[in-house]
Amino acid sequence: MNKINKSEAEWREQLDDTQFQVCRMKGTERPFTGAYYRNSTPGVYHCVCCDAPLFDTDTQFDAGCGWPSYYQPISPEVVEEHEDFSHGMHRIEVTCTRCDAHLGHVFPDGPPPTGLRYCINSVCLRLEPREGL
Repeated sequence: MNKINKSEAEWREQLDDTQFQVCRMKGTERPFTGAYYRNSTPGVYHCVCCDAPLFDTDTQFDAGCGWPSYYQPISPEVVEEHEDFSHGMHRIEVTCTRCDAHLGHVFPDGPPPTGLRYCINSVCLRLEPREGL
């Protein structure tokens, strides 16, 4: 996968203010407000910055945390994990491998089969509905 590198000005031109704040500045959307928090349309979520496929709705579950949650990405290679000590906490940040967009965090309290909860901001995603449904 080819790495995408853009200047801050290029990202600001491509993204709206909220997308830029979350994806490029490591912000977060308010819980229970995201477009995909309670999505019921089957499909694949892509990175809003670079269009890389990241998560399938088949792995989405309601964690009750206020953000879309998945128990695994499309493949391990599409996301990277980084230690995050911001806000006085120790968490594992999840970023898009292709463009380094901040997506959210992963926690070890998800359902089987992985036991993981990828807690991802809706503004970082674009849903591509599954054809034929």
